[in-house]
Amino acid sequence: MPKTLFLFILALFFSSCGAKKADKIDDYIFKTKSAKNDYLKSYNKSLKLWKVPFKEEDLITSYGTAHVIISGPKEAEPLLLLHGMDASSTMWYPNIEALSKNHRVYAVDFLMEAGKSVSCGETLSKEEIITWYNEIFEHYKFKKIKVIGASRGGWIATLLAIQENSNISKLALLSPAQTFETIDSKRKALPALMLKLFPNKKKLRRTLNAFAYYPKKIDTIYKNQFYLANKHSKSNTSLLQMTPFSKEELKSLTIPVLVLVGDHDVINSEDTVERAKKLIPNSEAEEIKNAGHFLTIDQSKIVNHKITEFLKD
Repeated sequence: MPKTLFLFILALFFSSCGAKKADKIDDYIFKTKSAKNDYLKSYNKSLKLWKVPFKEEDLITSYGTAHVIISGPKEAEPLLLLHGMDASSTMWYPNIEALSKNHRVYAVDFLMEAGKSVSCGETLSKEEIITWYNEIFEHYKFKKIKVIGASRGGWIATLLAIQENSNISKLALLSPAQTFETIDSKRKALPALMLKLFPNKKKLRRTLNAFAYYPKKIDTIYKNQFYLANKHSKSNTSLLQMTPFSKEELKSLTIPVLVLVGDHDVINSEDTVERAKKLIPNSEAEEIKNAGHFLTIDQSKIVNHKITEFLKD
């Protein structure tokens, strides 16, 4: 069968899959269709905070539709951005201008939570997550790619980087969740769980106060989107498979790795920095002062500078 015909049939199959399961998808990710529409309106408003030109693309994959936001010079080196839980790709609004200056940036919405990516199923295994991102890499013909992952995105980025024959050339981990140590040993992140289970504006304020050192720096438009993600979308079991990586897995990372953690992070501690320095052969790890888990917002100028310097060849 000619390759073009095969791809056409594959696209029809997955388009049909998406159409047949549309109601199930909405019921799984979002509680109602109106809730989904409200969230997507807030997502689009947050995109207006981006200070650079961009375009949005939807890719059909084996597990549903991947939504990708692309910015930066067309001929520049590719840079993949993986966002934190319930944050979506719009979370990069304080960083995208700096990151897009010398890179072609691809920000991907994770498939199993509020965003513009749409799943054909209910959850993904580790193996399926790897396959999904590799399909995106193949679509864009990435030979080598630099990756930045924040919070859960940091865990996913590390998972991709430790795979044999990974095409990731540099890795920046920002407040990575469940990557070096277990989340919330002192239950400081409890407000986020309560917000997810019983969403209201009071719990939103408590969560932002716990996760951000400067919660007032968070733009009101984005703050509303983050709230709607928690209010309207359902929890899934994908967090259960997020366990810290073993010493052997971390030692297998021979590429350059940058780890940045806020000194008031409720997810990580100074042990994260020490573990990264000790176990990853070619690593830079640093604790950023006056910053919480929302590192990219709390200290955006410092973080942008450190990342752009690290990404230079």
